[in-house]
Amino acid sequence: MSKYSSKWLKVSEPSPYVLHVELARAPVNAFSIEFWTAYGKLFDSLVEDGVDCRALVVSSAFPKIFTAGLDLNDANSLGGNGVDTSRDSARASFATRNEMIRFQRAIGAPERTPFPVIVAVHGPVIGLGVDMISVCDIRYAASNASFAIKEVDIGLAPDIGSLAFLPKITGNHSLIRELTYTARTFSAAEAEKIGFLSKVVEGGRDEVVKAALELAKFIATKSPVAVSGSKHLITHSRDHSVPENLAYTGAWNAAALLTKDISENLRATKQRDAARFAALKVPSKL
Repeated sequence: MSKYSSKWLKVSEPSPYVLHVELARAPVNAFSIEFWTAYGKLFDSLVEDGVDCRALVVSSAFPKIFTAGLDLNDANSLGGNGVDTSRDSARASFATRNEMIRFQRAIGAPERTPFPVIVAVHGPVIGLGVDMISVCDIRYAASNASFAIKEVDIGLAPDIGSLAFLPKITGNHSLIRELTYTARTFSAAEAEKIGFLSKVVEGGRDEVVKAALELAKFIATKSPVAVSGSKHLITHSRDHSVPENLAYTGAWNAAALLTKDISENLRATKQRDAARFAALKVPSKL
């Protein structure tokens, strides 16, 4: 997996079909343009190359923090993006919008993967960090984790994903508005209570990463066709009505039910053996 590691992203394979991505931009994982571009490219490359990943864990390489959010040096340059606003403000707006869409697409890359992405956070998760983890399939947090939707304190509305995901994840518009308008810090316990987290692990980085990797290892034993299809259909259900999702699921499974994974599951159950599933995609030559 060394091919996929880069300056600030460490990629390893701690167990078969499980990848571990560690954020490692010292000292606090602040996201510059180069960093978030590399982050999005990593996920897209894994998919394009057909890497047989069946679950992936994202964590921080640093013991005291997950991320401080957006690098403030980049935040200062968000307005103009090198365009002469005195000459044509419309063109400046187009340039800013294009950059924003590129930013959203990079941070949203985990949702485009056919495999589940589990994020294991600890310590402060600030601003962009909340956007990042909102996109992931499953969120685990150490008991020492804290969160803040911090953009209002910079002088802008959150624009990379928090406001799109959080109301749908938690179902609590009142509290999401409060947390956004005030930019106040909230604990892992409060985040779990409102449904933002699926699990709080007592301890810090080591404990939550261990729990997330164990979950990833278990998911990796399941049929890739079933897990990938489930991810796709759950995402579809979030953005469509019940009748629309049922109709879509019927069309999806009309093809997916032809998988050999079903017979392999039956064989493994009958023989009390571990199921052995083929990759979703034949990997390209690495």
